Amino acid sequence: PRDQYEYYTGCEEVPESVAVNVRNRSYGITADVTIDTKEAGGVLFAHGCRFGGHALYIKDGKLKYDYNYVGEEDQYVESSKPDPTGDCRLSAVFEKEGDGMPTTGTLSLYIDKEKVGEAKIKTQPGKFSLAGEGLNIGRDGGEPVTADYPGDAPWAFTGGTIHKVIVDV
Repeated sequence: PRDQYEYYTGCEEVPESVAVNVRNRSYGITADVTIDTKEAGGVLFAHGCRFGGHALYIKDGKLKYDYNYVGEEDQYVESSKPDPTGDCRLSAVFEKEGDGMPTTGTLSLYIDKEKVGEAKIKTQPGKFSLAGEGLNIGRDGGEPVTADYPGDAPWAFTGGTIHKVIVDV
């Protein structure tokens, strides 16, 4: 256990049992990327599956985040402005509010240090999957967190480079 985890493209799927634990706490997901083209899109970070999980991705030139609550409710947050080309930091930051269950709070999206989206969400108190859907960088290799991803399986990030993804808890 620690406060910060770094993940890189090209790594194998990280099983949920050893991946960063974001359950019932505040967290931040930051992708350091270079976007080469305005057509860039695909998964930056995905953890879980259609039965529960969350993902940070680019679709139609905008940063998006989905928190799939137990496979029953997709909670989308979308950037209010298009992603820039070049080097940038794309982030989703969840601030827990109160001590109730399920944990609720505000999810904010950032491009570099500018807030570009925000919504209230609730998070899953237990594991995302019993069958082991883990954490992926640059793709979602198993059952997808959301049907909203652009393109086809494994919904790989194209049109740029993911240098690393940092998760703070």
